[in-house]
Amino acid sequence: MPPKPRKDGGMVEEGALLWEPTPEVVRAARITRYMEWLGRTGDYEDVWKWSVESPADFWTSIWDYFGVVGTRGDGPVIRGTMPDAEWFAGSVLNYAENALRGHPGRTAVIFRNESGGRWQYSLGELRDEVARVRAGLVRLGVGRGDRVAAYIPNVPEALIAFLATASLGAIWSSCSPDFGAPSVTDRFAQIEPKVLIAVDGYRYNGKPYDRSEVVREIAAKLPSLGATVWIPVLREGAPEGALSWDELRAETAPLEFERVPFGHPLWVLYSSGTTGLPKPIVHGHGGIVLEHLKSLSFHQDLGEGDVFFWYTTTGWMMWNYLIGGLLAGSTILLYDGSATHPGTDALWRLAAEEGVTYFGTGAPYILASMKAGVKPQGLDRLRGVGSTGSPLPPEGFAWVYSDVKPDVQLGSFSGGTDVCTGFVGAVPLLPVRAGVIPCRCLGASVESFDPAGASIVGEVGELVITRPMPSMPVMFWNDPSGDRYRESYFADYPGIWRHGDWIKILPDGGCVIYGRSDSTLNRGGVRMGTSEFYRVVERFDEIADSLVIDTGQLGQEGRLLLFVTLTEGAELSDELVSRLRTALRTELSPRHVPDEIRVVPGIPRTLSGKKLEVPVRKILLGTPVEKAANPDALANPEVLSHFVPRQ
Repeated sequence: MPPKPRKDGGMVEEGALLWEPTPEVVRAARITRYMEWLGRTGDYEDVWKWSVESPADFWTSIWDYFGVVGTRGDGPVIRGTMPDAEWFAGSVLNYAENALRGHPGRTAVIFRNESGGRWQYSLGELRDEVARVRAGLVRLGVGRGDRVAAYIPNVPEALIAFLATASLGAIWSSCSPDFGAPSVTDRFAQIEPKVLIAVDGYRYNGKPYDRSEVVREIAAKLPSLGATVWIPVLREGAPEGALSWDELRAETAPLEFERVPFGHPLWVLYSSGTTGLPKPIVHGHGGIVLEHLKSLSFHQDLGEGDVFFWYTTTGWMMWNYLIGGLLAGSTILLYDGSATHPGTDALWRLAAEEGVTYFGTGAPYILASMKAGVKPQGLDRLRGVGSTGSPLPPEGFAWVYSDVKPDVQLGSFSGGTDVCTGFVGAVPLLPVRAGVIPCRCLGASVESFDPAGASIVGEVGELVITRPMPSMPVMFWNDPSGDRYRESYFADYPGIWRHGDWIKILPDGGCVIYGRSDSTLNRGGVRMGTSEFYRVVERFDEIADSLVIDTGQLGQEGRLLLFVTLTEGAELSDELVSRLRTALRTELSPRHVPDEIRVVPGIPRTLSGKKLEVPVRKILLGTPVEKAANPDALANPEVLSHFVPRQ
C-alpha cells in the first residue's frame, strides 16, 4: 500500500515510491510506439537527451509521426537562436484543420455545468457548428490577422468560436466572465479586437451573476469593435438591436481553412497583470500544434478513446491546453461551474459519471479534497491524474494513491502561460515518487542554474531553458522591437530563458519545484522555496490557506511573517502557534520558524489562483496597496488591506 498522508503532524517522505509502470502499461504507452517508430531502443532519458540535443530532428519527427496536416516546406527547421529562433521556414498549416480531422461520428466534446446540464457533440456536429460561426465571422468582416475577443466561460460556444477564428487565420483571445471590466479592457484594448463575443452572465456556486452591464462597459472601451455578439445564459436572446449567437451561426456554409505560416499568431494569452499591464503573449499555429501533440500524446498518454478533462476557465492557459485534446483525437470534457458545488467531491463525481480517463486539476483542489476526507468512487476508466498551478506536496501525491486510485499515473506538471505547456512532468515509462516530478519533458532543455549561471544537479537553482522550443512566444503584442519580450526572459542569462521558478534536478532526471524564485526566502544565507512552508502549514486541519513573506532586502535580513486563514470554527491559539512552530522547526529547520504568525481573512490570489507573494511583500515594505497590485487582476482584492503594516 502507498504511504497515506499522516494525521499526527508528520509528513510523507519525499521520494517515496508510489507507482511503477507495469510491462503492460509500458507496452501500451503511446510514447513506446513512437520510440519504436524512431528505431530508438534506449530508455526515456536517452530519448529526452536526443530531443534536446537534436531539436531539428526531434521536432521534424513530431510533424511526421502525427502526420500534421499542412505543408512542411523545405526551409530550415530552426533558424537563429533564442530569443530570435524561427521554426519551419516555408511551412503552412492551420490549427483548426488539425484539431477537426478524424471520423465525423466519434464523440469530440462533452459539456457539463453545475446545474446538471449536459450536451454532446460528435466531430461532425462540431465541424458543422464551426462552419456556421466561421461564416458569421466572415459576414462581420473578420479575416486573416484580425482579432476576436471573448468574455465567456468554459462552454461549447467558446470552443466553437475559437476554432472558427483559427480557421480564418484570425487571432483569438479570451477572458473568463469573473474578470472585472477594467481587467478585461487592460487586456483586450492592447490587441484592438474587431469582434467581441460575450455572455450576459454565468452561474457559479449555485448563484447567477449578471454581467450585462460589464459587457456594455467593456465594449464601450474598445473603439476597434465592429460588433458584439451576445450569448444568452441568464435570459433569452440578445439585448434589443444587438447581434445574438443564433444570428451569428444562422447560415450554413462549407468549412474551409486558411493555412498560415508556422509562426502566424493563433491566440493571445496574458500574464497575471498583478503589478502592471498584463503582457500579451502571442503563440503561433505551428508551435502549439507540435507542442500539444507531443505533450498530450506522450506525457498525458492521450489518444482516441480517451476522455480528457481539466478543471479550468477560459482565462487560464489550461483551457487552451485542454482543447488541445482534439489534436490527439481524444474526447474533451468541458465543465462550467464551481469545483466544490454542491460538495468538495463535485469534480470527482463528474469524472465518474463521464468515464474520464485523464483527470486534470490544480494542486489546491487535490489538497482540498484530501483535507475534506473525500474518497472518490466509480473511477473505473481513470488512468491518469494531472496537477498543476502550484507545487503538489508529497502528501497530495500519497492521497491520490491511497484514496483516489492506486494504479493511476499521477503527473504533477510545471510550465506556464509563456509556453502554454509544461517544461517538466510525467511520462508512463517512469515511476511516480512522492513530491517528485518524474522527468523533463521531451524537447524541453531544462536545467538548474546557480547565481553564476553554472548548471547544477541535486541543488536548488533557477529553472532555465537552454535551447528553443517551438511553443515559445512568437512575440508580445505591441512589442515591435522585442525589448519587452527579451527583458521578460533573457535579461539575466543572455540567450538563456529564465523562467522564474526554483527547481532541483535530481541525478536520475526527476525534478522538484520550490515555487517562484522572485519570492524566495533568504534566512541566514540559505535560500528556501515557499512551497516547503505551505506543505507543512496547510497540513494542519485548522489552516485553510497561508502565505509566507520574508521582508529582508539588500542583503539585510528582515522578518519572516506567516499569514494564515483559518478554517471555520478554528482560532489561532497559543497551542496552535506552538504546534506550527514546532512542525516548521523539526520538519524543515530552525530558519523556517516565522518571527510572527498573523490571521488574515483571506490570502490574495490572482484570477487563475496563484498566491500573491511578491505584491504582498511590497505592501509590507511600505508600497501603497494600489501601487503594489492591480485589484482588477485579483480574485479577492479586498483582502490586500489586511497586509498593510501595523502602525
